[in-house]
Amino acid sequence: MAETGRRRRRRTFSLNSSSQLLLLLPLLSLFVGSAEFVSAGILDVRSKFAGRDRSISDLRAHDSRRQVSLLPGVDLPLAGSGRADGVGLYYAQIGIGTPSKNYYVQVDTGSDIMWVNCIQCTECPTKSSLGIQLTLYDIKESLTGHLVPCNTNFCSMVNNGPIYGCTSNMTCTYIELYGDDSSTVGYFVKDIVQYDRVSGDLNTTAANGSLIFGCGARQSGDLTSSDEALDGILGFGNSNSSAISQLAASGVVKNMFAHCLDGVNGGGIFAIGHVVQPQVNTTSIVSNQKHYSVYMKSVEVGNKTLNISTDVLGLGKNRQGAIIDSGTTLAYLPREIFEPLLIEIFAQHSDMKIYTIEDQYTCFRYSGSVDDAFPNVTFHFNNSLYLNVQPHEYLFSMDHMWCLGWQNSGNQSRDRQDMILLGDLVLSNKLVFYDLEKQVMGWTEYNCSSSIQVQDEQTGTVHLIGPRAIVSHASPKSPGVALLSLAFLVMLLHIVTATLL
Repeated sequence: MAETGRRRRRRTFSLNSSSQLLLLLPLLSLFVGSAEFVSAGILDVRSKFAGRDRSISDLRAHDSRRQVSLLPGVDLPLAGSGRADGVGLYYAQIGIGTPSKNYYVQVDTGSDIMWVNCIQCTECPTKSSLGIQLTLYDIKESLTGHLVPCNTNFCSMVNNGPIYGCTSNMTCTYIELYGDDSSTVGYFVKDIVQYDRVSGDLNTTAANGSLIFGCGARQSGDLTSSDEALDGILGFGNSNSSAISQLAASGVVKNMFAHCLDGVNGGGIFAIGHVVQPQVNTTSIVSNQKHYSVYMKSVEVGNKTLNISTDVLGLGKNRQGAIIDSGTTLAYLPREIFEPLLIEIFAQHSDMKIYTIEDQYTCFRYSGSVDDAFPNVTFHFNNSLYLNVQPHEYLFSMDHMWCLGWQNSGNQSRDRQDMILLGDLVLSNKLVFYDLEKQVMGWTEYNCSSSIQVQDEQTGTVHLIGPRAIVSHASPKSPGVALLSLAFLVMLLHIVTATLL
């Protein structure tokens, strides 16, 4: 869900096969403790690559990793600055344990679990090129940490059924495999997560809560590299095991969240709760999908509607819809949409020289205003919802040229050739709202550097929330970057651009 970023698509596998059981045998010998579930916490969200250039192949490589989870039984992860030339993935700073220690995790709407690297891991990176302090979680150093047994409902849920050979004194284990051949193996724990809760407009107070999360004990592939390394992933996927679902099940928050990525300044807001301002028109989320997707009705370029069959739009027999993933940087369209789209975009520039970079990227040279010279692209969805994408949003500067953020998913593997996936490049500068209680989502054009209003469903109180800046990667956890309100049932992850010192 961009580039060389570690936004990896994950798949959690059942442990019913003998080979998987042997792989996890050292972990299954761990004994389980009890844990108490309390309220939730603050997350300092920062831009992972803000202001740092990446090659166009890096962009594709990142998205390729994310798309592995688009296959049946595979999930997608969230986050990103919305600019392909900046590769701005976002991560949160959270506190875990008692006493609390800081961890940096990717904020990911496509992943269904939260996990961090743990003390048993000998392959895990101990430093990061991002200039942040990495920390290995050690359950023995936390007074509130407990192992999660393999015979719990949570364990059966994430492993798609009971674990083979499970007994009451064994912990719940998992395997995650990624498209770049990297993997992580670990076990689940339950511990306190530190955060700030909303106490008024732009004000917070300290709070904490408890979550079940994965403890990565063995890593392989790029997960062992120090290049842009983080401590783990914070999953906000549409699953009962995700952080948002756990918090909602405990009654701490409503099962709703929103993100607004600032494509101009690289910041934005990520919020849990009922956003009442700006108002958002919504459409139904496609059921029985592992990722957030909606039904697309048509595509318009300028004033011309493309002639596209319902099967291509995801309305045919497969009815998979269009995937909405802010963790993917680019936008991927089937050949039947991609080719006529390009024809219409360049219809007024028949003499323009088009360059194909790395056999797949469409680029050109232009010195004028792209918004004046090229058409808007508008995607229409059910319930009169539409997504308008301006030229400066779907074009990005690379090597003194303009390149299209649209990618041909027909050039992907067979499993992904018909995929419609809209990433950060077209989602930036929009407030995107997910209501998982009603299973609807929607968006509206918005200035993501301004404030939003979130309402307490019990009292009707509305609180004003705005983005905040974090100065240093290595600074202590700054209050108010992400907020979960115990009193007002609101949690906000203020997505900001970190200044690289």
